[in-house]
Amino acid sequence: MRDDNHDHDRGLEHDLKLLAARTDRRQLLKWMMAGAALLPLVGCGGGSEGSGSACESSVPEETGGPYPGDGSNGANALVLSGIVRSDIRSSIAGLSGTAEGVPFTLKLTLVDSGGTCAPLEGYAVYLWHCDRDGHYSMYTLTQQNYLRGVQETDSTGTVTFTSIFPACYSGRMPHLHFEVYPNLSTATSSKNKIKTSQIALPTDVCQTVFATTGYSASVSNLSRISFSSDNVFSDGTQLQMATVTGSVAEGYVATLTVGIPA
Repeated sequence: MRDDNHDHDRGLEHDLKLLAARTDRRQLLKWMMAGAALLPLVGCGGGSEGSGSACESSVPEETGGPYPGDGSNGANALVLSGIVRSDIRSSIAGLSGTAEGVPFTLKLTLVDSGGTCAPLEGYAVYLWHCDRDGHYSMYTLTQQNYLRGVQETDSTGTVTFTSIFPACYSGRMPHLHFEVYPNLSTATSSKNKIKTSQIALPTDVCQTVFATTGYSASVSNLSRISFSSDNVFSDGTQLQMATVTGSVAEGYVATLTVGIPA
């Protein structure tokens, strides 16, 4: 039974109404302003494990791995015609081929990690990840350059990519790579990047996807790895774990708020 004499769990609005009856107008306004100042911080976090923290902490710097395609080791997708795009499922610049797999949309939002949570407009995000078989274009698949693309953040700091759900290859938890550049004009070489990191995906969603046709190798690979043993995510995924909704039939949508120094 609810005890109406103990309403501490009924929220800020209820508390302010009670306070209004017990204090003068000037003091009430002070409390209201203090409460309002906290509201912009709600929901600024990245992913299911990082609520609130993206506004105060920069996403960890991570390795781009051996297949970045950013010019750092030869292959450079950033200079390809058509690389600035939202749908990254097909190859471009004279190559043909489309990656198959469960539909997957990523919505990445950049915010100022200095505590303001202000959206960062006009930055460029380069995203890449492996295909359904665990292979990377431009390296293992030399005749493909799909699953790579660049987008400019909008007024809300957000970029959206349409892709396929990545595989789990041996030795790594399923993940996506990204680099952040100050703007589109500088997103042509790794020398200009200001952040490199990786995105983690919830294990239960991965298990559901990998039970579908085409992902059979990922089932056994996932069974032999965990976040605690992964060489990138073993120190925690609080700022890198995406929130994923959807289904195999309808496709999945992953969202993550990423903090970087403005």
